[in-house]
Amino acid sequence: MGREQRLRIILFVGVGLFASALGLVLYATDALRDQDLSTVDTRFSIRGDRSPPRDLVIVKVDDVSFNDLNRRWPFPRSLQGKAIDRIAADHPKAIAYDIQVSESSARNDEDIAFATSVANANRRVVLSATEVDKNGHPRILGTDDSILKDIGARAGNAQLPPDPGGVLRRVPYSEDKLKSFAVQSTEVAKGRRIDPKSFSGDGTSWIDYYGGPDTIPSISFSRVVLGHVKRGTFRNKVVVVGASAPSLQDNHATATSGDELMAGPEIQASAIDTVRRGLPLKSAPTPLDVALIVLLGMAAPLASLRLSSLKAMAVALAAAVLFAVGVQLAFNSGTVVSFLYPAIALAVSAVGALGAHYATTAFERQRVRDMFSRFVPENVVDEVLARADGIRLGGVQREGTVMFTDLRGFTSFAESLPPDRVIEVLNHYLSGMSDAILNHGGTLVAYMGDGIMAVFGAPIEQPDHADRALAAAREMLDERLPSFNDWLRSEDLGEGFRMGIGLNSGKVMSGNVGSERRMEYTAIGDTTNTAARLEGMTKGTPYQLYVADSTRSMLEEEPPDLVFVDEFEVRGRQAKVRLWSLEEEGPGETGERADSRSAAT
Repeated sequence: MGREQRLRIILFVGVGLFASALGLVLYATDALRDQDLSTVDTRFSIRGDRSPPRDLVIVKVDDVSFNDLNRRWPFPRSLQGKAIDRIAADHPKAIAYDIQVSESSARNDEDIAFATSVANANRRVVLSATEVDKNGHPRILGTDDSILKDIGARAGNAQLPPDPGGVLRRVPYSEDKLKSFAVQSTEVAKGRRIDPKSFSGDGTSWIDYYGGPDTIPSISFSRVVLGHVKRGTFRNKVVVVGASAPSLQDNHATATSGDELMAGPEIQASAIDTVRRGLPLKSAPTPLDVALIVLLGMAAPLASLRLSSLKAMAVALAAAVLFAVGVQLAFNSGTVVSFLYPAIALAVSAVGALGAHYATTAFERQRVRDMFSRFVPENVVDEVLARADGIRLGGVQREGTVMFTDLRGFTSFAESLPPDRVIEVLNHYLSGMSDAILNHGGTLVAYMGDGIMAVFGAPIEQPDHADRALAAAREMLDERLPSFNDWLRSEDLGEGFRMGIGLNSGKVMSGNVGSERRMEYTAIGDTTNTAARLEGMTKGTPYQLYVADSTRSMLEEEPPDLVFVDEFEVRGRQAKVRLWSLEEEGPGETGERADSRSAAT
């Protein structure tokens, strides 16, 4: 594994670990509790309303009750006792009386009448209590809880723990050492004790609401008192009695009430039914939430190690959709999975992975630019990078022209000079020749001592690659070489040199080769081999340039000074190769003018 690959792994894994750690810290500190809880409300909304059980009914003190009874609140205890008598006569499972009777009334006979009605209900009444001492004993009818034993009733703490914003979503097993109103009512209805271990670690559980306000059937308190309820209405049912009129201010926000408020007795009825159904809605185990945070935090970065940024983001989006669907399905099945913290880990990791993609791409693009700009003009570099798949230049095959050049006699010349002087001369020569190649859009592939390998038409397609190569060769011979020789003479380094150039056209395979530690651009194939051999064949001839017939045939505009030299055997090729050169490069009597090509062929 190369250094760059290791750095890439470290970068993406680091992004994933950071996103996961952020999600875990937020989860552990409950930093976004309100927002995460609101996603539970959304899950209720998506699940939709469900039909409540038939054995659950609410007797509500509503505006209709005030109009029918023409009484002010609180109603006389004897009147309240009459309602209990009417309900108890139908033999309900339990009467959950969610109206405060902590204090004594102004008339003792009223309290006695109420207590008598409760006693006559055959141990089916649970009274609501909010005033509890430090030992968990409630205050009932202005006295201690000893009266409960006398009248055969129970008392439950009606306080529900509010979430941020006052939203009621949970029911406790007990509050202030007194069992909750919902637990006491359920124990009376079912005739058995509720195991506190069935609640979560904090002693509470989610209230599994059936829907919004008024989902559970209800009857006005006045109809019960006045006897306008059909016999059997409350038989074998859990009856919750409480205040629902807005003026009584017992209305609260819940997970399903939305912008409305739900009456207290309906909340208690929902809580009671949740407890008696065995608390069907439970929070997911902490290890599951933690695993989801880590999994989603690592999803996008790990995908980015093998996929492009676009595909990695598609993976992140797919993970988000699957997670959201899974969270809702889990909720529908009774498990409340934390949504917000894993979602934050996923979002942060996706953004971080995208940023890392851009950073690594920019870094690699600059590295390739630095490397490749040594060989090709800037505009060609930009086009190569724009077309390259993921910046790494893969192998491509193009129609192109390969050029090989060599400076004749430089090796023996170099032996007579000190090394620093040799390098100075060589750099002067290569600089001029390289400019000639780059000026015509060629790609410098390699320097081989005083030799140069270049290709035209690759890696970027150039329909006029043959014309460009011939123009570069002409500039080398007509301008660059004479200028270099003049410089040599001015430096008193001799009379100058001749050079050899071979041009051949055809299919050229090019791309980056090497390893992660060292990479170079090259061009290979028969076209390249033939061009190298043509350059070598100019040695010992009056010609400094050999142009293969394949190059001549691809010229878009054939120059008039291109002359036919002869047919030659080239090592590695079965058929002879027809070679051409520029007219001034050889003696006039040995070549024909290009426009006489038909006679030569």
